[in-house]
Amino acid sequence: MTALTSDVLEHTGRVETLAARSSRALAWLTWGLAATGLGLTLSAAGLAGARFAAPFLLLAAAGWVLFWRPAVVVSDAGVELRNPLRSIGVPWDALAHVDTKYALTLVTGSGRFTAWAAPAPGIWGARRARPEHLDGLPESTYGPARSIRPGDLAHTDSGQAAAVVRRRWAEALASGTAHAGRAETTPVTRRVAWAETAVTAGLAVATLLTPGA
Repeated sequence: MTALTSDVLEHTGRVETLAARSSRALAWLTWGLAATGLGLTLSAAGLAGARFAAPFLLLAAAGWVLFWRPAVVVSDAGVELRNPLRSIGVPWDALAHVDTKYALTLVTGSGRFTAWAAPAPGIWGARRARPEHLDGLPESTYGPARSIRPGDLAHTDSGQAAAVVRRRWAEALASGTAHAGRAETTPVTRRVAWAETAVTAGLAVATLLTPGA
């Protein structure tokens, strides 16, 4: 058995980490642009060009905060939503419903919490659906006449994350490690990502103060 401790949930058992498929590529692209811009500035102005570094460092920080950090982490303990500047820990007992209208959203007695890392598809993503994307999903996915939302389709970021969450939730209920009907009394943990917030805010201020910005 593995254990992974975060600020909001002590993960146990099998830990599954999910992120939007494009997020890693976008992070590397952002970092590449930042490094290229900084490199060109320093090569043109020498060390004096360091005073123009803040915008490029802000771009690199944005790549981390917006694209690399966000994830949905699922374990025997529950679900952690790691969003850009905040993390939410939802124990299984706190979960009442899983929604995918706009993104993976966990409905609890404490409110609704949306995953930045698992957006629902746009119109083109929904149109690319195939029959196999509707099959084999957890039973709680289906509505009347076996209907599902576009955000539940198996080839989408929201659908893949929702399937994992629903499947693990059902397993927890079946094994007795989670209990239905406790959502109103089970707390949800919320933590601000202070390091990311401070660095991003500091670089934003430095960018505003950069000569010529």
